[in-house]
Amino acid sequence: MMKKTTTLFSILLMSFCLRAQVDTTAFKQISKQIQKEYAPDKRSIYFNIQFKGDTVISESTSETALNEWIKQVNDLKGIKVNVQLPAKSLNQMEYGLANLSVCNNRAMPQNSAEMMTQMILGTPVEVLKKQGGYYLVRTPDGYLSWTDGTAVSLFNKQDFETWKNAKRIIFTEDFGHALGSADEASLRVSDLVKGNILELTGEDKSYYKVLFPDKRIGFVKKTEAKVFADWLKVPNPNADDILKTAKTLIGVPYLWGGTSIKGVDCSGFTKTSYFLNGIVIPRDASQQALVGADVDVLENDSISISKCLKNLKAGDLLFFVAAKLRGITGGKVTHTAIYMGDGEFIQAAGMVRINSLNPDADNFDERESKTLVSAKRFLNQIGTSEITRVDQHKWYVN
Repeated sequence: MMKKTTTLFSILLMSFCLRAQVDTTAFKQISKQIQKEYAPDKRSIYFNIQFKGDTVISESTSETALNEWIKQVNDLKGIKVNVQLPAKSLNQMEYGLANLSVCNNRAMPQNSAEMMTQMILGTPVEVLKKQGGYYLVRTPDGYLSWTDGTAVSLFNKQDFETWKNAKRIIFTEDFGHALGSADEASLRVSDLVKGNILELTGEDKSYYKVLFPDKRIGFVKKTEAKVFADWLKVPNPNADDILKTAKTLIGVPYLWGGTSIKGVDCSGFTKTSYFLNGIVIPRDASQQALVGADVDVLENDSISISKCLKNLKAGDLLFFVAAKLRGITGGKVTHTAIYMGDGEFIQAAGMVRINSLNPDADNFDERESKTLVSAKRFLNQIGTSEITRVDQHKWYVN
């Protein structure tokens, strides 16, 4: 008995000593450096480490970041587990489709976490890992976020390819419903919003029969939707198309992380105005400000009304930095809006509304006029990096 007790004590002591030898501070310092150099934007590259006893687990969507991590921690003591995402524990179910009319995606895998973005019904995603009841997903704009397990249906590659080849519809009204049968009085299956995509399995004179990603069956009025393949064929949008869509959102409340007609933040508003015209652009204002063609609107780091009126065209995106109000230069872009012409722009600020850069206008926005830092033209850049037609995005079509 004494021998067994001594042996058990020795094992526990060795385990304790090994744990004590794991220099968590060193690992954390290296992790910070890796994030800074190889994963600087957590919205597009995931890199994370966690400690479980004497084990250090690293996970990343970037092979480069993971390889550099492995090299730099090679001489540190401890058991190292390195995971290249998508995780093998998904069993090849690495693709997904949004299940709900609007899904709320968060910064962390918990209900109380900040809402970072939304994805609407039928949005295709890359599924990277599961944690608790949440999935880490990447949306078509390259944005990383956590979504509730009920909000997404998982697919393997073969089934995902089948979906891309399937007949589909896109909902084109602001709001509506999928019904339980081809009868307006039937029980509702789900609410729908503009831009929702559903698989088409049949039709009669007045209704499309549709299949939800989670296999629910519904019926949608033909007057409220278009065949997706036909919708994809529309030419590149012009300024009138973008502004027509943008103006349908006037009065919609501001919602941090919102990207649907139920609520939008500033960049969710610009993103939605473009997506509903068949164009995928980056998610956040600071990301949108990095693409497109530059338009000169400043004179000595201050707004030039004459340059705005001369150089800006309707449909251009304006970008603003709130830090300018505090006299700080070079701050991060915090707001965006769509230029309409004659000094006016449309923005999501409190709600979607039209304002002006012109101090003499009744709808002059003094705050935004003071914080304007740049403008970009997207409409003549469709097909360039990160300004992509839906029919040329490999997650929507083959």
